[in-house]
Amino acid sequence: MVVIAGPTGVGKTAVAVALARLVPIEVISADSRQVYRGMDAATGKPAASERAAVVHHLIDIVDPDDRYQAARFRADAAALVERIGARGAVPVVVGGTGLYIRALVRGLDPAPPADPAFRRELAGVARQEGRPALWQRLNRAAPEIAARLHPNDEVRVIRALEIVRTDGGARHAVGRWRDPSGPYDVTYIGLTLDRAALAERVRRRAREFVAAGLREEVRRLLTQGCSPALPSLQSIGYREFVEVEAGRLTGDEALRRMQRDTLRYAKRQWTWFAREPGIE
Repeated sequence: MVVIAGPTGVGKTAVAVALARLVPIEVISADSRQVYRGMDAATGKPAASERAAVVHHLIDIVDPDDRYQAARFRADAAALVERIGARGAVPVVVGGTGLYIRALVRGLDPAPPADPAFRRELAGVARQEGRPALWQRLNRAAPEIAARLHPNDEVRVIRALEIVRTDGGARHAVGRWRDPSGPYDVTYIGLTLDRAALAERVRRRAREFVAAGLREEVRRLLTQGCSPALPSLQSIGYREFVEVEAGRLTGDEALRRMQRDTLRYAKRQWTWFAREPGIE
């Protein structure tokens, strides 16, 4: 198995397409947003020409109101690895969601069960004090976990507080990995780019996402009944234009925030992959 990893906008899909010209491969997308149907404007999904050049899996497989997390990705991707290998092709995992890649390659420990009463209590706090108050509580208890979550991502923040309450978050702060070697023979391709060049690329892509109809896509999703609190709509690009639709931001302000938050996310990805065994 091959893993192509790196920060957003670095060109991972282009490398996969180039690899497909040399050896028979199929791509398994490791991107936490590309799984969502109907979210196309700001998720950086492969273009039609790229998907025609090489088979891509785990794109457009769930609706925006579905919960798709690392454990589910691991199950789906592991099954695909087996099927792709049986067809005589090389499975190539491509993406920037580090936790998904880690879950597949190294496995996850079981998470503690849900606590409905505790969740209701936290949801009440969010209603009374605002979602950032929950994130601040998480940040005090487990800053490593809080750093990976947006303060408005109520669902994931509540789940993280639930986990921290159960075991202090010690195992989960580092992603709940199980076996550092894992079941696969993996070749890693870690991509990087001059930071100034990547920053300019990120800013340009954000402008292109807006020009491609991001605001209209967000409006359509909200009109279809998607809650603005969904994790999918609290991801970068979408959450900013949810605020535009609510009248709390202008389009220009949303674009600038999206550019800023994407750059911050790219820096976190650099840090994550720099710490992963085998990725150089």
